[in-house]
Amino acid sequence: MHGNFPADAAPIKLYRSPKSGHCHRVQLMLSFLDLPHEIVDLNLAAKEHKSAEFLQLSPFGLVPAIDDNGFVLSDSNAILVYLTRKYPAEHPWAPQDPETAAEVQRWLSVAAGEIASGPCAARLVKVFGAPLDHDAARNKSGALFRVMEPVLRERPYLAGSAITIADVAGYSYIAHAPEGGVTLEPYPSIRAWLARIEAQPGFVAMVPSAIPELA
Repeated sequence: MHGNFPADAAPIKLYRSPKSGHCHRVQLMLSFLDLPHEIVDLNLAAKEHKSAEFLQLSPFGLVPAIDDNGFVLSDSNAILVYLTRKYPAEHPWAPQDPETAAEVQRWLSVAAGEIASGPCAARLVKVFGAPLDHDAARNKSGALFRVMEPVLRERPYLAGSAITIADVAGYSYIAHAPEGGVTLEPYPSIRAWLARIEAQPGFVAMVPSAIPELA
């Protein structure tokens, strides 16, 4: 158990949907930090995330959300920042030197932007039947991967030589891009990066979905 976690504190509650990449990145961070946590699965099809009770935790009605002994927070990237600052580990998951901190923030923005509108959106169409433009999402995924590939050819992780929350934020939807009909075959450096993350102590996989044929 994480040395900075109070022995008498209740486990952190993670409210999630098991097939959500946004939720998985928080679960992954909790596991990497070895923080006691309890997972509360919500049935999104039954609109449990829009209930009055859950809206008290997450005002926009979105998962994930956490309750850390009374401190409630939603938004996956904000939760990553909170966890690494609240429970600092020997490994610097959120480095504070200006250059690396800026690189991390840049890739958190990519996770909320290009990853969300690219591989995340493509997967939403194929796995959940979301009414989004699948061709546009696939094109955005390709544009993103063509930027990421040379970065990861030159260094092992997105923000430098060590894994950070930038990699945690990026991992889930990119690893599961094939579920959205987006191939990773042309990108060996991205696939090697995914393997490095999966080799980390404490790694937990996201629930897989059926992989469609790639068109």
